[in-house]
Amino acid sequence: MSNEHHHAAEGEYIPETYIPHPETHGTKTLWRVFFILLFITVIDFAIYFIAPAGLSRNIVFIALGLVKAVLIVGIFMHLNYEAKFLRWMIALPAAVFISYLAWLLLLEGSFVSTY
Repeated sequence: MSNEHHHAAEGEYIPETYIPHPETHGTKTLWRVFFILLFITVIDFAIYFIAPAGLSRNIVFIALGLVKAVLIVGIFMHLNYEAKFLRWMIALPAAVFISYLAWLLLLEGSFVSTY
């Protein structure tokens, strides 16, 4: 093997020295998702201060929380780019677990007010 350094021709890809252009990082998608999450969070706050406390308000919070979780996992954890079967194998049990956990927390929370 020779110790000569390979000089890249214009446009040639060399992993050790490659610097991608900013537009290839998907920053446009990240900002779009950020603003969607921000919008959903603002709606959460508005509902919290406008709607009376109760089961319907809790259900809306849980639903919006699940929507935000799906966006975060899909975009920021790159699950959108996986096979559909793998997405469902990860997302469905997680959604069931989170829904069950929320139901149990609401159920247990109702017992606290009876004392």
